[in-house]
Amino acid sequence: MIKRRLRRIFRPDGHALIVACDHGMISGPDRGIERLEETLVRVIRGGADAVMASYGTACRFEDLLADVGLVLRIDGAGTVLGPMDGPGAQFYTVEDALRLGADALCVTAFPGARHEEATLEVLARVIRQAHAWGLPVMAEMVPGGFDSGPEFRTLRSVSVAARVAAELGADWVKTSYVPGFEQVIATCYVPVVVLGGPAQAEPRTTLEMVRAAMDAGAAGATVGRNIWKADDPAGMTAALAALIHENATVDAALARLGKAPETADV
Repeated sequence: MIKRRLRRIFRPDGHALIVACDHGMISGPDRGIERLEETLVRVIRGGADAVMASYGTACRFEDLLADVGLVLRIDGAGTVLGPMDGPGAQFYTVEDALRLGADALCVTAFPGARHEEATLEVLARVIRQAHAWGLPVMAEMVPGGFDSGPEFRTLRSVSVAARVAAELGADWVKTSYVPGFEQVIATCYVPVVVLGGPAQAEPRTTLEMVRAAMDAGAAGATVGRNIWKADDPAGMTAALAALIHENATVDAALARLGKAPETADV
């Protein structure tokens, strides 16, 4: 059952473009997701393989999300109104995810942070519970925590974090791109997708990073802000899909901007 559900997310080429639309759990109505239904229409028509979403989004937009894979975020670590320095917590159960028809779960852990053990315990518990029901889990590994400094964004830190996720039983890992990403891929025995990171001023920056990750052996990308904060979210989705599934160059991918299918009024 795990393999069947993974095929709702990863195409036959073994790659996936997952659009992260769960940021409202932390930032509320951020620019680009303040009218979430419009955003979902655009990224799905742009070619997203799956959407990472909150419980509320999955409930409210069930019809829209029926056409793509659904990766359900079931944990959280506070909001922008608070310090966001705690260990996080599991908000929803595997049974909740199954009732919504989720194809996979997402849980975040913070190796190297002061709450490292607590976050890894939540991840391990969710993996154990999810696998009992044949539900795969994506581990989002953030060395040092969301606000960690450059000392945690190193090849060693990312390599350790990815391998720890695999050892805990994650079906695939979402983590940051760093130079030498080939080592992360080579030493992690489950697929790794690169996360999009902070919003960039220019689409080329994100496309070059994802191109480099794919060349290093990544299985795809999970991108949020650098899609839905873009001037053309559908086009940016199409551009990333071209990199991931067609092995397009950055220049060829940039040519997709402004050429994605028109979105309908919602």
